Amino acid sequence: MTTEGRIDLCRLLLARLGRFTGRTLRAEWRAIVVDPVHRLTRRGLSALLLGFVAASGVVFFHDIAQHPLGRLWVQRLGGVTGDLPLWLALLRTPVSLYVPALDLPVWAGITSLFLSFALAELVVGRARTLAIAYVTTLAGTLVARVMIALGPGWWGFGLPHAYGQVLDTGPSAAVVGLFTYLSVIRRAPVMFTLTGGSMVWESLAVPNLAGREHLIAVGSAIVLGLLHGRRAGLRAYLRSLLPTRHRMPTQTRHCAPAPAETSHRTPVPVETSHRTPVPAETRDGHPANAGPPVIPVSALSRAAPAPASADRAHDAVMTSLEC
Repeated sequence: MTTEGRIDLCRLLLARLGRFTGRTLRAEWRAIVVDPVHRLTRRGLSALLLGFVAASGVVFFHDIAQHPLGRLWVQRLGGVTGDLPLWLALLRTPVSLYVPALDLPVWAGITSLFLSFALAELVVGRARTLAIAYVTTLAGTLVARVMIALGPGWWGFGLPHAYGQVLDTGPSAAVVGLFTYLSVIRRAPVMFTLTGGSMVWESLAVPNLAGREHLIAVGSAIVLGLLHGRRAGLRAYLRSLLPTRHRMPTQTRHCAPAPAETSHRTPVPVETSHRTPVPAETRDGHPANAGPPVIPVSALSRAAPAPASADRAHDAVMTSLEC
């Protein structure tokens, strides 16, 4: 290939890359900024309720923790560590979403906390936002307990037992989980790089408990984002895994139901006509060659005696015993 051909190929690749980058950024801008702003204008400030509650809760617990007694109560209500009993850690996990790390500046994380909850509420709704935040935080807490229980080693998966006394990450795991979930379902690679990629770099640069929990929150949010909108397919797949029950055909005897109770009076058949049919006459005045004489229905009914009520009761009992 000549030099001019290589230059043209490089220009073509750069042009395609530029068009792809422009389309991606434009789509991400619409999905992350334009669409949520339109929803905010329609719904008003009530659509940002979770963002205001999360920011206010963090500020409230931070102010209380400035006093020794308040710090003790904050740790008792929302402080989660690896050496706590499991039931107590699960009980404190919802409150830990609003308890910031006491050794970090709280004002630096309030903006990201408000944006994550507000954006998620506008995009996926209030209930799903709370569910994603809680699931990602709980996943980080539980997997960190497993790492601490395993101890050091295990190809870098385990953690020293001294990490069992370190406080949980607080709302940062929920923030990372929400941003990662939104970037997956909205196909926003820039936001995913700024959130999930930064957490990966943090865990590699500073290998501590918070970095591990952030990585677990990112992984769980990715799984939840990939499962978004596939509820019907997932249900069908789970139903296909369940064992099917094969029922053997059973032979049953079908018997006629017992006759209902009837009155003692014998039903009298309705006579179709009271007149006796008269044979038609021929032209000579003699009767035509007709068939056998026709007997009235009333005569037949009077001739055949009705069965007794005792016989009918006996038949009903015998029929029920045979069944």
